[in-house]
Amino acid sequence: MDAVFLARIQFAANITFHILFPSISIALSWVLLFFRLKHLRATDPQQKVDWLRAYRLWTKVFALTFALGVVSGVTMSFQFGTNWPGYMERVGNIAGPLLGYEVLTAFFLEAGFLGVMLFGHRRVGEMVHLGATFLVALGTLMKRVLDPCPQFMDAHAGGLRDCRRPVPCEGLA
Repeated sequence: MDAVFLARIQFAANITFHILFPSISIALSWVLLFFRLKHLRATDPQQKVDWLRAYRLWTKVFALTFALGVVSGVTMSFQFGTNWPGYMERVGNIAGPLLGYEVLTAFFLEAGFLGVMLFGHRRVGEMVHLGATFLVALGTLMKRVLDPCPQFMDAHAGGLRDCRRPVPCEGLA
């Protein structure tokens, strides 16, 4: 086995985990929002307790999947440069800012309000906590829906060839 084959196996294992954990967190964040809404709308005290217990349990699972997705995503971004330096040299002007866009928008939104979800239940009001849960769900959705990096890698939209190197030309292509 040569180094290229081993690097490909490593990247395949890493991207398998990176696809798995963010996909779980996308779905689970909306389930958490549902649990939170059911807790707030419940009139029976026992139902309120049950919905809150379910919310707290699955919030811990969500935090774990979020952390594993972050770890695999950071590793994957380094592997783009180390395993495919020629590819990143050619498309780095496009892929780099798009990956940065994802981190600055969706990841910071999700990570910031995840702290409120985990540690702010008795420290902030019910509606603030609900808003934090909604913003976490929105952040997870933004990571997949608004991240244009996979779309660029498939269709090369928004990039213009200039001296054999794509450069950004349209922001919303």
